[in-house]
Amino acid sequence: MRRTHRVIITRRLPDVVETRMRELFDAELNMTDAPMDEAALAAAMQAADVLVPTVTDRIDAAMIERAGPNLKLIANFGNGVDHIDVAAANARGIHVTNTPGVLTEDTADMTMALILAVPRRLVAGARTLLSGEPWAGWSPTWMLGRRLGGKRLGIVGMGRIGQAVARRAKAFGLAVHYHNRRRVSTAVEESLEATYWESLDQMLARMDIISVNCPHTPATYHLLSARRLALLRPDAFIVNTARGEVIDEAALVKLLEAGKIAGAGLDVFEHEPVLNPKLRRLANEGKVVVLPHMGSATVESRIDMGDKVIMNIRAHLDGHQPPNRVVPAML
Repeated sequence: MRRTHRVIITRRLPDVVETRMRELFDAELNMTDAPMDEAALAAAMQAADVLVPTVTDRIDAAMIERAGPNLKLIANFGNGVDHIDVAAANARGIHVTNTPGVLTEDTADMTMALILAVPRRLVAGARTLLSGEPWAGWSPTWMLGRRLGGKRLGIVGMGRIGQAVARRAKAFGLAVHYHNRRRVSTAVEESLEATYWESLDQMLARMDIISVNCPHTPATYHLLSARRLALLRPDAFIVNTARGEVIDEAALVKLLEAGKIAGAGLDVFEHEPVLNPKLRRLANEGKVVVLPHMGSATVESRIDMGDKVIMNIRAHLDGHQPPNRVVPAML
């Protein structure tokens, strides 16, 4: 396969992954790591046999229509494929693959970190020591947060990541509840001591903490709408490490500003990479913890993702079905 198939990679990947791709393919790297603009991405799709995009590349139907005749695989570096029009690619005979499984534990760790950080006010507390203002010392009534043990956690999306979050939450004494498109097996429910809610509305109204762990698809866009967010209790917290589009961000901001929910922990945003200035202000006021989409950002996960991308490319170029192919029916 060496030097016979042009593989264009849209962002910098770990050195070990890029080096292996150079060994195996005619791999074109993005040494600047700057996201490709529309023209550069269109040119890459014209020239490539295989495109390796990331979440920052918006590959819609119009972009796919402009793809060159040799492009037969879009090997996404990441699990979510909401930035790719999979149906349009499928109609053009272009396979789309992803990297499932490798992000599970790291994203669940970050979710649990936010579940801890928001009710316990960790970021606000740390900021007081970095502000330059003198610290008056310990006080019985200062920086009071909320205890986790005994609280109810409602997980929206009980796939791999949702279940990994549930395992961690159970260890912290949280009661696990969940809503999912399909109910998980009895064995999984029993192992996690998880309560299933067929009605998302009913679950939201009864939880102390909500964790969003479902993928972004047309069906989950604004799944947590203004109406549903209004069901949350005033002392409830919400954490999102999935995709920003799942939550109506403007409605969430209004609830936070009005004090109608207790706080939020957000690793993803509806209009990334733009951060809503109102969220920035709320974060400075200690009402929100915001992180720059770093849920899966570990060295290990990025290398594992690269290995899966390479595996999918090699299978495709060998004439086999890529093991992680995504088809429209899966979305």
